[in-house]
Order: sequence, then structure tokens, then C-alpha cells
Amino acid sequence: MTRSFSNQTFRFAPSSNGFLHLGHAYSALLNFDMARATGGRMLLRIEDIDLDRCRPEFEQAIYEDLDWLGISWEVPVRRQSQHFDVYAAALDRLRADKLIYPCFCSRGEIMASVAGKPDWPRDPDGSPLYPGLCKHLSEAERKRRLASGRPAAQRIDMAAALKAVGYPVGWREARGAGADGCDMTANPALWGDAVLARKDIQTSYHIAVVLDDALQGVSDVVRGEDLFMATHLHRLLQALLDLPAPSYHHHGLLRDASGQKLSKSLRAKSLRALRQEGLSPGTARNMLGSESIALSRIAL
Repeated sequence: MTRSFSNQTFRFAPSSNGFLHLGHAYSALLNFDMARATGGRMLLRIEDIDLDRCRPEFEQAIYEDLDWLGISWEVPVRRQSQHFDVYAAALDRLRADKLIYPCFCSRGEIMASVAGKPDWPRDPDGSPLYPGLCKHLSEAERKRRLASGRPAAQRIDMAAALKAVGYPVGWREARGAGADGCDMTANPALWGDAVLARKDIQTSYHIAVVLDDALQGVSDVVRGEDLFMATHLHRLLQALLDLPAPSYHHHGLLRDASGQKLSKSLRAKSLRALRQEGLSPGTARNMLGSESIALSRIAL
């Protein structure tokens, strides 16, 4: 489907599984400033499909941190945990088109199947491409396993999906608000038969994000360069589900003194902690005032 948006719409979409850090602040401010510069809309979305790790106190802290930074957004805020039915409907459509299949494999089984094969291809995240252990199960066997209660993830049949689309997909990679960009050609096959719904959640970031962006009318996806490769898969899903293609801008990442990107998992100092230490909103904005800072290392 060709892109069709009435005006430019940006979004900041954090997960409520921890406190925001300066890397989040940078992305949020970049979206907010681009929205203001273009006279566009600014949305906030809470990506909380992981019900075990996401918590109300983290969500509340997101609102407080963004308000402290001087960022405003439209209400109501979209919370992914309230829209599992939307994601299920999209998966049902792909299932009806025979573009996904249930996978009963554990991670250990997948690793064992490629053990001793050092040249086995890996996806952009570094995981071995799925070796197809469940891909060719008979329909009767699939039904038997599901009826027995065995949990199953849902994997895209990449070969069938590419055939169903039938044409090359790509995206416009912008360089910033109002700046020229370049046309990218997507190569979804890099991801192999990727998981579109986890065993424990029955959806995935990939399905949820493309549906949410379309339903919210997001015209400009501005996010970290660590998600650049995911765009190859996202553009395929948008084509399969007849969703409009936004423009993308993948910005640089803030890194710590050792060169690692700031992340919750590595316990990057939170905005909350920095505020308690006396950091002011103005100082934070000055620190994050230009995209060149994202290519630098900061000591925190």
C-alpha cells in the first residue's frame, strides 16, 4: 500500500520494564523536537506486552521523566497490553494465508540442531537462523501437539511470505526533520523464519509495532540504530498486512565510557537517579542537544 498520511506524526514508544535513562531521553527529545519543527503530532506509546517484566510503577515513572524533560504528548496513551486482540487478528490473517506455522522447539533444541556447524547462518541479532525443525510437520501432527497442550511459538514462513508479496520492498531512510534521505531495499530473508508470536506472550515486538504504527497514523518512525535491521522484517510485515510504510530515521546511540550502548540490562544510570543527583532539565537538554552526541561516549 502506498503511504498515506494527513500530517507528520511521531512517536516515542518505551517499554515499561525499567526506568528511562539518557539514551531514552535523547530519542524522546529527538521525536518531540522533530514533531514541533514540522508542525506534526507527538504520540507516546507504552510497549508492555511482556506482562511479567512490565510494571505500573515503571510506566508512571515514564510519564514523570518525560514531563520533567518538558515533553508533551497527545492523550490517550496507547498501551499495547490492551490490544492483544488486534495482534491476534493479524496473526490469524497470516495463518489463513499459510504464512506462519507453529513451532514447538525450545532454544536448546535449536542450538543442538546446529551444533558443530560453525558456518550456519545467523540473523542480525546473532542467533542461528531457524533450521526448520517444525516447518514440515504434517497438519495432523501440528493439531495433535496443540491439542496435547504443548506451547507453540508462531514463525513466519519466510519463503512463502516473500513469494506472497511478489515484489521488492524498501523504505525511505531520512536523515532528520526536513532533511533529504535515501531509499533502502529491504532484505527480510536475513531474519529467516523469525518468531512473530512467542510461546509465553502470543505476540511479538515485530507484529505489535507495525500494527500500532499503522493504527496510530505514525508517519515518521524515529528510533535507535540498534533497530535498523528490524526494519527489513517490519517492511515485509507491512506489505503482507497492507499497512502504510512510514519514513524511518535510525539515530545514533548514546554509549558509556567503555563504548557499550546505554541500556536497562546493563544498569545504565536512570533519569530518576540523575534527577536526584541534581541534574536539571536544561542541563539534560544541553547534553543531548545535537545528534552528534549520540556518536560520542559519555561518562556516567
